Amino acid sequence: MNIYVGNLSYEATDGTIREAFESFGEVTSARVIKDKYSGQSRGFGFVEMPAQSQAQTAIRGLNGKELLGKAISVNEARPRADQGRTGRAGMDYSGRRNRY
Repeated sequence: MNIYVGNLSYEATDGTIREAFESFGEVTSARVIKDKYSGQSRGFGFVEMPAQSQAQTAIRGLNGKELLGKAISVNEARPRADQGRTGRAGMDYSGRRNRY
């Protein structure tokens, strides 16, 4: 199960979140998402746990708990919504503004 971890401290690392989740079971991967230009944490990450029951227990056990001084938000990750072919500021590639 893929788990979203939000409201992370900017000091949090892949190892920090891996360690927090390993107390609930096996962790396949743990990743803090970073800005591609500055390399600084964007304040959220994802943890992959193979066992559904352990993942659900981790979500219940860690949601709202403090990690590095911040109360983290933990829930099942949702798949990305198809955002279509848009460029910056809601414009399509022809330069026309998209209407939603």
